[in-house]
Amino acid sequence: MNAFPSKSLSDNRKPKIQKRPRRLKWAGLFAIVVALMLCGARAEAQQPKKVPRIGFLNATSPSAVSARIEAFQQGLRELGYVEGKNIVIEYRYAEGKPDRLPALAAELVRLQVDVIVTAGATDTRAAKQATATIPIVMAQDNDPVGSGFVASLARPGGNITGLANVSPEVSGKRLELLKESVSKLSRVAVLGNATNPGNAQALRETEDAARALGLKLQYLEVQSPDGLETALKAAAKERSQALITLQNPVASTHRTRLVELVAKSRLPAMYFNKGFVESGGLMSYGVNVDDLNRRAATYVDKILKGRKPADLPVEQPTKFEFVINLKAAKQIGLTIPPNVLARADRVIK
Repeated sequence: MNAFPSKSLSDNRKPKIQKRPRRLKWAGLFAIVVALMLCGARAEAQQPKKVPRIGFLNATSPSAVSARIEAFQQGLRELGYVEGKNIVIEYRYAEGKPDRLPALAAELVRLQVDVIVTAGATDTRAAKQATATIPIVMAQDNDPVGSGFVASLARPGGNITGLANVSPEVSGKRLELLKESVSKLSRVAVLGNATNPGNAQALRETEDAARALGLKLQYLEVQSPDGLETALKAAAKERSQALITLQNPVASTHRTRLVELVAKSRLPAMYFNKGFVESGGLMSYGVNVDDLNRRAATYVDKILKGRKPADLPVEQPTKFEFVINLKAAKQIGLTIPPNVLARADRVIK
C-alpha cells in the first residue's frame, strides 16, 4: 500500500479560475458607452434641421412691390438668413384683386408657415381671419389699433405685431408741398378706396389739413382698374387743379396706368410712395416703405427665436422721404419752385 493518500486524476486537471481585473471591466463598459454616444451623434447629424418657412402675403403684384421685397430680403440677409438655404419664403400675390386674399391666406395656413408677413392693412385683415395662432408681422399699416389688429402699439396682444406708418402729419405735409408747388392751388382731387383699411382715417386727416391750408377737396372712389379713368374724368369735370392719392391696392397694382392717365390729364399729382414717381409720376411724400420692410425682418427673426407677437411693441416710422420727378414736371408744363426742390430727398432729372 502507498504511504500517502492518493489524489484523483480530476483533482490534478481541474483548472484554476482567474478573476478579470476590475480595471479591464470598467474599460470595456466605457468603450461601449462611447460607441453608443458616437452612434447617437451620427444619427442626430443625419437628421436635417427644420428650415423656417415664411409666408409673404400681398394684395398687389410682384412688380408693384419689387423694391419692398428686396428690402425685406436684405433685412433677412443682415440677420444671417439666406433664402433657399436656411429660410424658405412662400410668396402669395392677389394681383390687385383683394377678394383673392382670404384664399391665399388660408393656403399659407395649410402650409403651416412659421410666420406670415403682410404688406398692408388689407393683407393683414385676410391673414387675421385665416389664423389666430400663426404669428403675423405687419410690414406697414395705417391704423393697426383702429383696424382691430392690435390692442395698442405698446402692447399688441394676440398674434399680430410689426410696423405702423401711423403719422397724421403726413397728410398735411403732402398738401402743403403740393400747394407750394402749384401756384394758386385751391381745389384738389383725392383718390381713395373705401374698402382699404385705414382709408377713412387717412381721408379725415387729409380733410383736416385741407381746412388748415384753405383747400377744397373732391373725393374720388376707385375700386377697380376701370375706375381710374372714370375718376380722372370726374376730376377734370369738377375743375380740380391737382391730385393726391391715398393708399389703396388698385392704385399700387396699376400705378403705371395711373401715372399715364394723370400725365394725360396734365394734373400735378402727389403720391403716397416713391414707386409712382419712379414710374413717371410728379412727386411723393411719405414713409420710407423700403425701410419698413427691411425692419420687418427683425420681427421675423425675434419670433423665430421664440418671442411672442403679443410682447413685441408695434414700431412707428422714423424715416420719411420727398421725391420729385422733373421730367414729369416738364411734361405738364410745371416749374417746381427752388425752395420746394431744396427740400426734396431725391430729384429725378
